[in-house]
Amino acid sequence: MTFLKESMFHIHLIMAISWIGGSVFMFILGVALRDKRAQQEVYPHIGPIFGWFELVSLIALLISGFFLGNYYGLFNLLMHPNGSEISSAVINKAILVAILSVATLIHFVIAYKTNGKERTKLQNVLSRGSSLLIFFLNLFIMHYAIILRNIL
Repeated sequence: MTFLKESMFHIHLIMAISWIGGSVFMFILGVALRDKRAQQEVYPHIGPIFGWFELVSLIALLISGFFLGNYYGLFNLLMHPNGSEISSAVINKAILVAILSVATLIHFVIAYKTNGKERTKLQNVLSRGSSLLIFFLNLFIMHYAIILRNIL
């Protein structure tokens, strides 16, 4: 069981690095590419590759996170909070991961449907808003992951 736990932890860590690193890269790319024409040249090529990679990373994060949560008994703290630091960190991280997953789904669907096409104003607002939300949620989720790792 120790080998499986360590393997899942390493998978979780590598996927988190990939997920957050990719998010930071795309955020910087979005800020750096102010020219609409440059965006239209870059995003249709990078977007689909990045999107599928991030989707696989998120699924791997969720699977490994569920395994680790079960292994360490964190679901019991999630369902029956006791006011401890670890209980609060688990609850906060779970809430943020749920919001992040929904934001990612919204962003992925819009990006997939509109790749290489002109977006409506609503699609643009939802896509950019979810992207920005994902970026900031990653930072908070990483904070709670560090707290959990320090306690465990």
